[in-house]
Amino acid sequence: MISETLFDGHIWQMWAVLALVLGAIVAFIADRAPLELTAVALLAVLLLLFQIAPLENADGINRLSAARLLEGFANPALITVVALLVIGQALVRTGALEGVASFLHQISGGRLLIAMTISLIPVAALSSVLNNTPVVVIFIPIMSALAERLNVSVSRILLPLSFASILGGMTTLIGSSTNLLVAGVARDLGLPPIGFFDFVVPGLVLAGVGLVYLIVVLPHLLPDRATLAGQLAGDGRQFIAQVEVQDGDAMVGDAAVAGMFRSLPDATVRMVHRGEHAFLPPFDELELQAGDAIVVAATRKALTDLLARHPGSLHPSLTHQQYEQGQAEQEQGAEPAPWEGGEQALAEVMITPASRMIGQTLELYGFRHRFDCIVLGVQRRSRMFRQRVTDIRLEAGDVLLLQGRPEDVQSLRANRDVILIEWTQQTLPNYFHARRAAAIFASVVILAATNVLPIVIAAVAGAVAMMLSGCLTTRQAARAIDRTVVMTVAATLALGLAMNETGGAAFIANALMTTMDGASAGWLMSALFLLIALLTNVLSNNASAVLFTPIAVNLAIQLGVDPMPFVYTVIFAASCSFASPVGYQTNLLVMAPGHYRFVDYVRSGLPLLLLIWACFTAFAPWYYGLPLSGQ
Repeated sequence: MISETLFDGHIWQMWAVLALVLGAIVAFIADRAPLELTAVALLAVLLLLFQIAPLENADGINRLSAARLLEGFANPALITVVALLVIGQALVRTGALEGVASFLHQISGGRLLIAMTISLIPVAALSSVLNNTPVVVIFIPIMSALAERLNVSVSRILLPLSFASILGGMTTLIGSSTNLLVAGVARDLGLPPIGFFDFVVPGLVLAGVGLVYLIVVLPHLLPDRATLAGQLAGDGRQFIAQVEVQDGDAMVGDAAVAGMFRSLPDATVRMVHRGEHAFLPPFDELELQAGDAIVVAATRKALTDLLARHPGSLHPSLTHQQYEQGQAEQEQGAEPAPWEGGEQALAEVMITPASRMIGQTLELYGFRHRFDCIVLGVQRRSRMFRQRVTDIRLEAGDVLLLQGRPEDVQSLRANRDVILIEWTQQTLPNYFHARRAAAIFASVVILAATNVLPIVIAAVAGAVAMMLSGCLTTRQAARAIDRTVVMTVAATLALGLAMNETGGAAFIANALMTTMDGASAGWLMSALFLLIALLTNVLSNNASAVLFTPIAVNLAIQLGVDPMPFVYTVIFAASCSFASPVGYQTNLLVMAPGHYRFVDYVRSGLPLLLLIWACFTAFAPWYYGLPLSGQ
């Protein structure tokens, strides 16, 4: 095959493409320029190269025309990823899967090691019998919410999620499309059909070793690349807030135990107002009643969770009489206030030194009616209050945590009495649509997992359903699409296509086989594994499977050994797509939500690839009776 490549008149194009592969890898790892810029530049060079020097077939048709090189933008895998990003954003916006995350957090005791164990092992088990993609789709929002509860960056746990699904897919015939593709090519070559559990033993050994690495080592190698929301959630500053106990609320009847109320687990209760009476800690035998105003000290994250569990409880009535008036208006169906309906956001504002609010209370200033925003809490440096939020006289430098519609919050930028702290603005989950979003998400997963619809069709339909049902606006959906993912995938798919068409991948494979001439069957199988594992991160797992299965079978026949262990080698190695985001679809799925860069995959995935290779080299030749020594 090498000689055919050398004399087909296109050898220089093959070397040009291989040089581009090397240059792209170096550029991606160096991370000197934005990833999408590198990807666009790579795509532009490929387009120019094969426009100026077309790679023509026997009919004179350019095998690498602009249309073929740009096919990556319409690749079903990329469309699926984009649609699932929109669905994932809808799940985050509605808080649909926070209950599952809360359960995992509870049984893990808040410990990262246990949480990773009880999450990744089921992921690997499910991926052995289901398509990896829907499994990862299910767990991305769950793991993201779990990371927030564990107070760790989501970037430390999403890549292990993808890798765990890949490892699980190695163990059975239906574990991944790669396995089925290799089995089909092997059958076409005249080999016996591969059974469901034919390679389960070495698959379990490799997956077990890999899972230990994912759980124990990998979280410490990944960057702590927290999102803005994560930084806000982990902020330890405490605000003084006022919690209203409403009729029919779960807080009614809650009795204090050692000064703590079960319905307020993450807040320090400083005072309970009931009419004209004020109760101070330790609140012995005090039971909460409707109309109580509870003064608490809590972080922004705790207040956000409280707002989710008890909607409206942090919207304090200005007086007890106004509480009763508000209850009456609610019963009469009065129109909700601007901070009670539609899309809502949290933000922080600071009172300026020349503010007219200084010395006034929120009620006297009429804050909520001036700005259509409601103050949830007040934070004053080195001060803790034992009075209602509405009774606090404001000072310069006070920070107010407020809630309102995004447009009302943004309008505060023009106000001279406060300074809007821009980076603190955060959209609140719309819990009203949580069940609707969960139902759409479940439908997408079921339709894809049962093969009723291809995953790309189910995902696109699910994304549209999220927008039509009000779980997500079109603007929010557009923001969910990561241009880095789109450009990187399209460019690398074009590069992989060019490698295949110019014969570059086959040239590398044959060169290695020539170099290893005379080695034992065990070492050749190990070398073949390493070569495929490295190239599958540049090509795709399926492209590597199609390319190397015939090579592996021919190599075994030349050695005079059973070809099936070499076929299984292709299955295992083609799944080792750990060192790049484009080798496997699940790596792409976690790239945007985990805020990963190309170098993160190399730093964390390459050691795993080498570990799996070393484990395979130590176990597989012995298991299949192919010695590492001798001929």
